[in-house]
Amino acid sequence: MPVRVLGISGSPHRHGNTETLLDCFLEGTKEAGASPEKVVLRELTYSPCKGCNVCHRTGECVVQDELSPLFDRILEADCLAVASPIYSMGITAELKGLIDRAQYIWAQKYIQKTRFFTSEYIQRHKGIFISTAGLSWDNVFDAAFPAVTAFFNTMGFEYYDNIIANEMDRYHGIKGHPTALAEAYKKGIQVVKAIEQLRTRSP
Repeated sequence: MPVRVLGISGSPHRHGNTETLLDCFLEGTKEAGASPEKVVLRELTYSPCKGCNVCHRTGECVVQDELSPLFDRILEADCLAVASPIYSMGITAELKGLIDRAQYIWAQKYIQKTRFFTSEYIQRHKGIFISTAGLSWDNVFDAAFPAVTAFFNTMGFEYYDNIIANEMDRYHGIKGHPTALAEAYKKGIQVVKAIEQLRTRSP
């Protein structure tokens, strides 16, 4: 079975810097023989987490909308790439809304004890964070990493790599960046090969 790659664009701006970088990554995975799919969060209708904690008692989310089936697709993926530009020194509201809604998965793992990911499972499921920023600051992505780390941990993915590019203002967009698009494509190929190698080692 081909490696299943799910790319999630959390940008409110279609076909901008971050989504273009995600597209290059997905093209790389396809070149390596994977089966990539892209979801654009701004095209979905969904509500944020209500903070009601019902999932702590039931293991299920009371909110049912277009995010609900997306979580099933995330759990079916071998590689999950989440993409968000940096807005106000963090991830977008679109992506944060998705991450917060994963609370019911967290509750299944740590409160209900009905879901468990083995270390071998996590190793075979790779998470990639893709991001761009206008500023040249080296630490411009730092506030985004904890939320992305928490999301990958909750969903059973090893935080495998970042594909990030700052100085978009200087380069007048991602297409002017000297290395980012080629790097994204290359890393798409690399992660698929890494997953395939782990599959061959599995008992």
